[in-house]
Amino acid sequence: MNITEHFTLDELTFSEIALRNNLPNAPTDIEIGNLTRLAQLLEKVRTLFALPIHINSAYRSVIVNKLVGGQPTSQHCSGCAADIRIGTLTPDQIVQKIVHSDIQYDQLIREFDSWVHISIPNAEGFLPRKQVLIIDKNGTRPYA
Repeated sequence: MNITEHFTLDELTFSEIALRNNLPNAPTDIEIGNLTRLAQLLEKVRTLFALPIHINSAYRSVIVNKLVGGQPTSQHCSGCAADIRIGTLTPDQIVQKIVHSDIQYDQLIREFDSWVHISIPNAEGFLPRKQVLIIDKNGTRPYA
């Protein structure tokens, strides 16, 4: 089921970890609402780059999130975050272009120099923090 022109609910809820462990990864109606807002943001990112977006991970149930080593407060659990890659672009290229655009993200995180975490505010109407970070083996720090 498409929730926006280029993104499906299946794509935003797919989890290899859930499949391997025979775990459900089904969002509630509230989380589907958040995933719809997230997909709308991803449409803007897709337009900015004029390229398809590969989603590594978006929605994660609490159990799936724990299995992947996610933080208990992860925005993935509420359907407000996605880890993405775009074509052959580096995570730095993705982060820098989004930062210099008018896209209203909550967080952008370059993770392990492999993908970009992008999120929306946790509830509709909240202002985005526009926080930009790096997470790698050295920990978490502001993106410079």
